[in-house]
Amino acid sequence: MLTADLTGKRALVTGGASGIGKATATLLARCGATVAINHLADDGRGAATVDELNAAGFQAIVAPGNVAEGEDCVRMVKDAISALGGLDILINNAGTPVNNEPIPFEDLDAMTDEFWDKIISTNLLSPFRCTRAAASALKEGGGCVVSTASIAGLGSNASSIAYASGKAGLINLTRNLSKALSPEVRVNAVAPGLTRTPWTDTWPDERKERSVAETMLQRMVEPEDIAEAMLYLTVNKAVTGQTVVVDCGRRY
Repeated sequence: MLTADLTGKRALVTGGASGIGKATATLLARCGATVAINHLADDGRGAATVDELNAAGFQAIVAPGNVAEGEDCVRMVKDAISALGGLDILINNAGTPVNNEPIPFEDLDAMTDEFWDKIISTNLLSPFRCTRAAASALKEGGGCVVSTASIAGLGSNASSIAYASGKAGLINLTRNLSKALSPEVRVNAVAPGLTRTPWTDTWPDERKERSVAETMLQRMVEPEDIAEAMLYLTVNKAVTGQTVVVDCGRRY
């Protein structure tokens, strides 16, 4: 597994209770960072992850809050920065497809205004809100931001038009935030392909097999694969404004 020395660094991972977020928070903590793990207040997996990391000798704290809600998102970021004593790494990972079942692109009526609001609030507005709230702290130490995008935002198949559009917006936001926060702060994203997470665990095997068959490596992406890409983007000081695809070589 990829490693680095993050001793003394302070990180905040949104959506850190499971899947990609948990894998990333775990890797950052193993590399020496103190990690604030954001999770919904009623999701016990967040506190369990923090307890697990601390029991293993690493440093982690809880950062409960709903990043899809503007005021709660800002409050959570400010509280996490205060508890950490600053911030060096922001991982904007929280996201949602809203529905477990894909919505055919031609079914426009299924994508109501309420559906769009949920997608955009979580997948696009929350990374902006978190970054804006953390910008001053990140600038102080020359920190970095890494967000979880998706190959859906690059034109691959998606669970809905709204999801694809939100992730495409996040890829564009990454580029523009890298300009806005330069030269002090680097801003990048990782675009996963089909990844083994609690969300995809519920998919029918046939659906997953079709997706795997479209990759050159003939396997799913693991959360740890994405975590390693995120770690790389936190330590490589020459990379900013980029979206790195990690999809096992999907054939488009």
